[in-house]
Amino acid sequence: MRPDVDRNPIWSARIQRLGERIGDSRGLVVEGKLTRMVGLTLEAIGCRAAIGGRCDVINAAGERIEAEVVGFAGESLYLMPTGDIRGLEPDARVVPTGRVSEAIVGEELLGRIIDGSGKPLDGKGIVHASKRWPLNGGYINPLARAPIRQPLDVGIRAINSLISVGRGQRLGLFAGSGVGKSVLLGMMTRYTDADVVVVGLIGERGREVKEFVDNILGDEGLARSVVVAVPADQPPLRRMHGAMLATAVAEYFRDQGKHVLLLMDSLTRFAQAQREIGLAINEPPATKGYPPSVFAKLPQLVERAGNGDRGGGSITAFYTVLVEGDDQNDPIADAARAILDGHIVLSRRLAEAGHYPAIDIEASVSRAMNEITDPAHRNAAREFKQLYSLYQQNQDLISVGAYELGSNDQIDLAIGAMPSLREFLHQDMHNRLTLQESLDDLLSLFPQEMMPVTSTAPGKGA
Repeated sequence: MRPDVDRNPIWSARIQRLGERIGDSRGLVVEGKLTRMVGLTLEAIGCRAAIGGRCDVINAAGERIEAEVVGFAGESLYLMPTGDIRGLEPDARVVPTGRVSEAIVGEELLGRIIDGSGKPLDGKGIVHASKRWPLNGGYINPLARAPIRQPLDVGIRAINSLISVGRGQRLGLFAGSGVGKSVLLGMMTRYTDADVVVVGLIGERGREVKEFVDNILGDEGLARSVVVAVPADQPPLRRMHGAMLATAVAEYFRDQGKHVLLLMDSLTRFAQAQREIGLAINEPPATKGYPPSVFAKLPQLVERAGNGDRGGGSITAFYTVLVEGDDQNDPIADAARAILDGHIVLSRRLAEAGHYPAIDIEASVSRAMNEITDPAHRNAAREFKQLYSLYQQNQDLISVGAYELGSNDQIDLAIGAMPSLREFLHQDMHNRLTLQESLDDLLSLFPQEMMPVTSTAPGKGA
């Protein structure tokens, strides 16, 4: 006798599970074949998949090589592999998986070092995080974002006082090679007042990744951090995914109400990875060989950082931008400067003189500073920069003895103040200076500017 399904809980549960399996089924899968491979670009025919979709390419040993659809033309799909492509041969099977790129996130990532696909690199076993997050992130209505009103203590006096950073701000760290960029990032990681730190080491040398983790980040910094490391020898798609994964992890913690510090080293390597992909699929090059898609991808990545909805968490992001030959007009530097909320420039001249951190305060600016500081702070910072700049403009005359004291009162004041200004900008990498200590030190240089100062601007609470 047929059981009454409506009244039998066992049959009801079975039918429900069957319905779920049918809903998750991919249905008929049409496989394709590999017809062409040039460089890292694979061309396949006979199958269909959407941009961003995943396909498995089966090599001669029967191993599956994961690839992502990055373009198409007519009946052909252009795929970019995320791993080693050795062993592929003509007419290899191409199987669409129906999946899109996702990130695995969760509290279990804290203290771990992972690659661009979320696999562990630290030898501590698998990461047991089970929550999933879209690798491309989600859209936030710009009118729904909380405004930048609360200052962030990064533990570095020159930044705290002269280039003040607000929670949810996005800044660029513009630097050439060998000017102390990694050390400055390490100081921020250890000293910044943040709940979680996410570090993306994208496209750097493998040796630098280990040195940053062991010597610069240290156990103290790693304990509250997630490090995503994708060295330069990885495929361009994996490097791009590394930057997107680091951002996705930061987004997850922000949506948990936490204040996140995101350090991305570097935005330039992300752009170069997209350039490799764009040129490989015959996208026309534009400025310095960068195709138009690069300048579309940059704001898509950067705009994911910042404050969330009102009352939620925040992502304060620092993106390093490598300036070739210290050329501040590099196309990536220009594009980054336009989409970021400020920039900190590291000077080779200061680094060669042994002045660290080598921050060029004349060329650096924080666009949110007026929103997070009070008049006393702003006046003292303005006076500092004016005296420092005036001395630099007349340094040649002063150095050769061509300037006579008494010729200009402001230059005389700048000459007298310069030793104190230089000492103020200098800071040992093992020494943390809080936001309040930084403000006190700044105001002590200009007694006429002294007045009660708090860590937030009047009427602009956290």
